Amino acid sequence: MPVSPNFGERRGGLLPEFVVIHYTAMESCDAAHARLCDPEFEVSAHYLIDYDGTVHALVDEVARAWHAGAGTWRGLADMNSRSIGIELANDGFEPFPEPQMAALETLITGIMARWDIPARSILGHSDMAPGRKSDPGVRFDWQRLARAGLSIWPDADAAGTDSFRTAAVRAGYPADVADDALLAAFRLRFRPMARGPLDRVDTALAQSFANLSVDQTPPQA
Repeated sequence: MPVSPNFGERRGGLLPEFVVIHYTAMESCDAAHARLCDPEFEVSAHYLIDYDGTVHALVDEVARAWHAGAGTWRGLADMNSRSIGIELANDGFEPFPEPQMAALETLITGIMARWDIPARSILGHSDMAPGRKSDPGVRFDWQRLARAGLSIWPDADAAGTDSFRTAAVRAGYPADVADDALLAAFRLRFRPMARGPLDRVDTALAQSFANLSVDQTPPQA
């Protein structure tokens, strides 16, 4: 299968410092592969992982794939130049099968080692683009990644004094989004079944996540 022509050079001498996880929201992996390799659509990712765990390398890691679009993390823009993008074949509502998750864990482990990327810098597309993106979605198992040391997971019992917004922005979320979009993005990752207005658990988790996001050795879930 062909590699994608949709890439360029990373700008300003930037190197990968984040991994951004997406879902394809398409009917099949083949359809997603075709879209990511079609120059007409000007979109791509470094990797695409099929349901059965097959990993398709589409863009070399040293190059700038076009996967992140508008958005920031920790106040940093041009996330395409700062990250490696991984697409998971998934329609946005279905569970992620075991072979796919196992392949993702192996892939992320290698990327983290090659580029010295810490667990706190493994992101979902929805983290850096609240209100605009929802992937990898409510069915993605972030706690599994955290247990493997490939992400971080906050503790609702952790003490903190920041407001929810202050803590979320300190963790990395964009500061220029509305309160409802910020809460929705945070819950999508940490409390996907939560509903209603902001509550104590949201604030406690955000405070813990902010602390872990600047900790060099965050605990596993």
